[in-house]
Amino acid sequence: MTFISIQEAMQQGSGEVSLRGWVHRERGSKKLKFIVLRDSSATIQCVIERSVVGDESFDVADKLQREASITLTGIIKKDDRAPGGFELSVTSFELVGESDQFPIEQGQSVEFLADNRHLAIRSRKMIAIMKIRSTYIQARERFFEQEGFYRFDTPILQPTQSEGGSTLFSVNYYEDQMYLAQTWQLYGESAIFALEKVYNMGPTFRAEKSKTSRHLSEFWMAEMEAAWMKLAEVTEFAKKELKYCIKEVVRVRSEELKFLEQDPQALLTMAEKEWPTIKYKEALATLKEKAGMDVPFGKDLRTIEEEKLTEFYDTPIVVTHYPTEIMAFYKPGDKDHPEEALCFDMLAPAGYGEIVGGSERSLDVADMERRLKADGEDPADYNFYFDTRRYGSVPHSGYGVGVERVIRWICGLESIKDAIPFPRTMLRYKP
Repeated sequence: MTFISIQEAMQQGSGEVSLRGWVHRERGSKKLKFIVLRDSSATIQCVIERSVVGDESFDVADKLQREASITLTGIIKKDDRAPGGFELSVTSFELVGESDQFPIEQGQSVEFLADNRHLAIRSRKMIAIMKIRSTYIQARERFFEQEGFYRFDTPILQPTQSEGGSTLFSVNYYEDQMYLAQTWQLYGESAIFALEKVYNMGPTFRAEKSKTSRHLSEFWMAEMEAAWMKLAEVTEFAKKELKYCIKEVVRVRSEELKFLEQDPQALLTMAEKEWPTIKYKEALATLKEKAGMDVPFGKDLRTIEEEKLTEFYDTPIVVTHYPTEIMAFYKPGDKDHPEEALCFDMLAPAGYGEIVGGSERSLDVADMERRLKADGEDPADYNFYFDTRRYGSVPHSGYGVGVERVIRWICGLESIKDAIPFPRTMLRYKP
């Protein structure tokens, strides 16, 4: 017996097939049992008749509950009335794994579903999201391979902060203290002097005391660094990456997008458009003129300001030249306007906010030491980083993409917690 997926069986369209999967729904009478079978590829309605499979097998089928695992053999045929447009007339089946009364039902609370996430990820919604996430990540790998980048992996356990000490998770490391990585960047930068163009994707940890729909304590950051790149080039490269990945998601996962009530064609049309780049000062002027929001120079854009700004665009936008004083120590000031950093954020439309952040990287060791001291850091802890500037430094830039933020935007999700299989937040650390 050779098993094929439900999707392969529907592509075959007729004849005998053998399937295996889980009971998604069930109903029936004393003579007929209707099973909606699911596997990772699709769902299909299966009809089990007592007169065909016999009393003993039918009695087993009659006791099946949701999420029982089974194998079936039968004749597949097209039936427009059936879910998915095909139906399987079962000639034989076998129960593989019994199921108790499955606890996940419609209308249950967010907290209950979070407590039972290991079971809730079987829902069609979560399956669709996870498929889109997988396709997005695989597309990104292809993009960087095509662009001539090398994958470069760095430590998750790191001796210093890189994005602000207040969001560090400390870890006992034998007799010393280490920290979970806030970014791959500081180590990734060292690689550009050997490989020139590098990228990575890995788990990232920020101890942010935030309970919003946009924050996770553990998330996945997709990062890159490239020698010789300046700000204008790296912002365009970020747009190119996102557009490529969106097009691939639409090409491969249109059905999943539709299931999530997202319009694949609208995403594709958006990916074909020009995405504007504006400066922080221009963003402030727009907010004041069009929204009546008077944000002083030197203040970072909050969620409410980002949401309002993106209302005026139908594509992502790139905002550059944020105030240097509120940026990380490695983001340099513009030589002509030192109060403005050579950095950028990419903001998604419809209020989804920041999805990419990056900058040129500072080459001025003395300035970085000064800024670290101002943050209460010991510059000596960063000698490994400063060494990269002392031996043949070159202009270079990089950025990080918040994977879950992109998935939330593409899928139209209310909360970022649904963009990752097992979310970790200020209040959630299990299952």
